[in-house]
Amino acid sequence: MKDMNEAEALIAKMGEAARAAAIELAQATPERKHAALIGAAHEIRKRLPDILEANASDLQFGRDKGLSDAMMDRLRLDEDRLRGIEDGLRAVAEQPDPVGEIIAEWDRPNGLHIQRVRTPIGVIGVIYESRPNVTADAGALALKSGNAVILRGGSESLNSSMAIHACMAEGLRQAGLPRTAIQLVPTRERAAVSAMLQAQGLIDVIIPRGGKGLVGLVQSEARVPVFAHLEGICHIYVDRDADPEMARRVVLNAKTRRTGICGAAECLLIDWQFYTRYGATLIEDLLGAGVEVRAEGELAKIPGTVGATADDFGREFLDMIIATRLVDGVDEAIAHIRRHGSQHTESILTANDATAARFFAGLDSAILMRNASTQFADGGEFGMGAEIGIATGKMHARGPVGAEQLTSFKYLVTGDGAIRT
Repeated sequence: MKDMNEAEALIAKMGEAARAAAIELAQATPERKHAALIGAAHEIRKRLPDILEANASDLQFGRDKGLSDAMMDRLRLDEDRLRGIEDGLRAVAEQPDPVGEIIAEWDRPNGLHIQRVRTPIGVIGVIYESRPNVTADAGALALKSGNAVILRGGSESLNSSMAIHACMAEGLRQAGLPRTAIQLVPTRERAAVSAMLQAQGLIDVIIPRGGKGLVGLVQSEARVPVFAHLEGICHIYVDRDADPEMARRVVLNAKTRRTGICGAAECLLIDWQFYTRYGATLIEDLLGAGVEVRAEGELAKIPGTVGATADDFGREFLDMIIATRLVDGVDEAIAHIRRHGSQHTESILTANDATAARFFAGLDSAILMRNASTQFADGGEFGMGAEIGIATGKMHARGPVGAEQLTSFKYLVTGDGAIRT
């Protein structure tokens, strides 16, 4: 792609095709959409060796590019992860179809019967980094919600994304739906991203899924609405009334299960009274698992920790690193999270109902948890089958963005010759 004009021409062509497909999808029966998703799932299983071969090429590209271990983990596919993609497609297929759902209805004294009904948004643009599984997740959720979608994956995942996209396209073909309902931008050139962000009249909403740099670029340049997915600066607060054994399990899982996902814990806050009673157990568990613990104050005296700097709080590491500090009660924990968080996911570990209620009321993150690992911040774990991302804004969609969140609504008004005097 030689210049911006070429990129704009490509996105314009894809956008026009997507708008035409969206008209057809809005009227497609649930059965046809279901068939397309099941067909795509079957193709994922059928083409597993081809997808793994494509992913091997991407992994080599990533190594040559010098990607971090966390980014390489996001990029990597194996048989288990591909079965997860297949299962996700089947799970979305089996969900109730949101299009046409009556959200509310009422009668007016003027003789009008009014319904508020879910309707597709139209054409969605998804811009994402590294994770090739987003190709399937975003494609499936857009299709389920009756939207056409234009996907622009990370340059490092192009081969894997193309292989997965081919499965999605084949599912559409088998179901008699337009292949242009799910399109993948076939280039690594950054100009295509800019062209998507400027595509007013062709793309109805942009969903970025990636790091702070990508999201910042999208928010600053986009001329179409954006569902913001900001950093996952997730906190765990271990309250004075937390069960110590539960805390050990949850903290270790929240940090180490997968460090490269947005739901990984990046900051551990420990109540002074818990620390006085149970000592350095939580920190020692993390150190034993190979986590670099960046500690402040009293915690920095624990052998093996590294002194924390101010920049370590409010930072998304996406690695085997965590920042930690002691706090004096839930109110101090809330104040810290409000100052340093990204409104993604926070968890409190406590047996005290009143303290948990104060934590939930005092914070406004998209997801708040009690006695659970932040790694559950995932649309699949919420029963959505899959997600496009965790929206941290406050308009329209918030939290896991599944099929239902990819709909708008319209009013259907019925009268019997009603006139307004």
